Amino acid sequence: MRFRPNLRLRKTMRLFRRNLRSDSAEEVAPLLEQLQLKERQLLEAQRVIQQLQEQLEEQAAEVDALRRIGAAVGSAFEVDETLNALVEVALRLTGTESCHIYLLNENRTELVLRAADEEARPMVGKIRLKVGEGITGWVAREKRYVAVPREAYKDHRFKFFPEMREREYESILAVPLLHDNEVIGVINVRTHRPHEYSRNQVRILSNIAAQVAGVIERSRRLQQLERRAEQVSTLTEITRQIASNLYLEEILQFLVNMTAQAMGYKICTVMLIDEERKHLVLKATSSKSREYISKPNLPLGESIAGRAAQQGRIITVQDVKEHPQYTFADIAAKEGVCSLACIPLRTKGETLGVLNCYTDCPHQFTEEELNVLMALANQAAVAVEHAKLSLRSAILQEMHHRVKNNLQQVASLLRLQMHYAEGANAKEVLNESLSRILAIATVHDLLSREDLDMVPIKRLAETILFHTQQGLIPPHKRIETRVIGDDFLLPLQQATSFALILNELVQNAVEHGFQEQDSGRITVTIEEHPERYCLTVVNNGKPLPESFDPRKTMTLGLRIVDDLVRGGLQGTFDLFNCEEGICAQVTFPKQGGALSPEWRHRGHE
Repeated sequence: MRFRPNLRLRKTMRLFRRNLRSDSAEEVAPLLEQLQLKERQLLEAQRVIQQLQEQLEEQAAEVDALRRIGAAVGSAFEVDETLNALVEVALRLTGTESCHIYLLNENRTELVLRAADEEARPMVGKIRLKVGEGITGWVAREKRYVAVPREAYKDHRFKFFPEMREREYESILAVPLLHDNEVIGVINVRTHRPHEYSRNQVRILSNIAAQVAGVIERSRRLQQLERRAEQVSTLTEITRQIASNLYLEEILQFLVNMTAQAMGYKICTVMLIDEERKHLVLKATSSKSREYISKPNLPLGESIAGRAAQQGRIITVQDVKEHPQYTFADIAAKEGVCSLACIPLRTKGETLGVLNCYTDCPHQFTEEELNVLMALANQAAVAVEHAKLSLRSAILQEMHHRVKNNLQQVASLLRLQMHYAEGANAKEVLNESLSRILAIATVHDLLSREDLDMVPIKRLAETILFHTQQGLIPPHKRIETRVIGDDFLLPLQQATSFALILNELVQNAVEHGFQEQDSGRITVTIEEHPERYCLTVVNNGKPLPESFDPRKTMTLGLRIVDDLVRGGLQGTFDLFNCEEGICAQVTFPKQGGALSPEWRHRGHE
């Protein structure tokens, strides 16, 4: 209903003026002025009533809009579904032909199209605007709406996307999405024809913008809660693994896989410090790439991870491919990684390594995120320390076992020596015993410098020959010794037997081959074959008698060799004359294997 001016009152006043006599005009003038004043007041009242009526209609429309917005928000469960529903509501309530919703990316540097009308929907996720770029970007930067009634594509702020067919639209209304005065995104509507946007349309779109901002904020909070729950679960599971698993490699591999999954990272790695070489060594990674896994060790202080480990502090990089100090930019490009956070593994004031976390796009690591990574890095440090303690305990137990075995071995050798020592010189007996004990000691000396259970055989042979020259060869004799052949590792038990065998063969060569000669040569040859090892000791001293049979001529040294070869190494031993002199040959299978029949029954050639 619309109020119109009182026509009856106006008609009465016109008749009154027409019939009014001039002689009474002065008397009636005040009355006329009062009537005119009342008429103006009535007109003003009618205008106010009309404005109130229009406002009431706008508020009714706004209430209806809010109802529809609420219904759209309440009926959708996913964020994208909600945004699409609000696009349809915005189109209906504003009477426009196009609607786009842009949201800021994680780094708050770009606006990404997240929802649109049916025509522009294929471009969702593909259209991006920097903050301040285009009309939409300007609205995000300035935090206030913009309305352009016609030829919006000619506006100096306009950013043109050909695939969006933007020249078909004349007007645009863009409103910022604000939450606690913080920009989350922008919503805009457009029309094909020129259009002056009313105050009501601006208000409706602003209400929709507020609803969108609320939806996004609730979604982000929910995602944060879900991430925190997953992070707590990850920390709990890693702690449980550390408590129940003694194998460091398995713990670290579990940690990097869980961290990458829980935090949404492209690649996670753990690198530990090699204190002797001062390098970072890759110990676990979530990457499956062979090129990444085979990256060389990283010297402390080099690249980002090397600096983080050396300085014991967190270092983050926005894009490793562009950072001048990052060493493997080519591998990073192939792996598709971008941002990096390096978290030192620290315990008891000592840095043990670093946890490296890579993202696949530019990412700003938050304080909360870095705190979680620090907790994970601390768990990794605890795992490393726990593994070290477990290893020390295992070493102590192993050393106890080895000392016991070695003492038993020494006792057995001394008993044999006593059996064969009748009439022998006491000094010679002690020297021979000392030589055998030193052979065992040599194995353990090399073992302490190398791997816990493996001994380098060529170095072992060289050391035994050195001790032989120092202790058994008289000063007036010039006997050269040398070791040739392959260098390989043997387990402790085989290495100990090997050392005693070599010691006896060299000692036998010195005592019997060069008893009547003051010069000569002893050559030790070590060979590794696919299924067996071969030790050959050749000396150019006095040849063996033609009737010599090692099985019938059992000196103490040969008895020890035969027992160790057959009993300890499951191999064969032969002693014979050859072109170079006297040849002692020992052949034994690799650990866990056995010699083929042709080798087991083979004599010298």
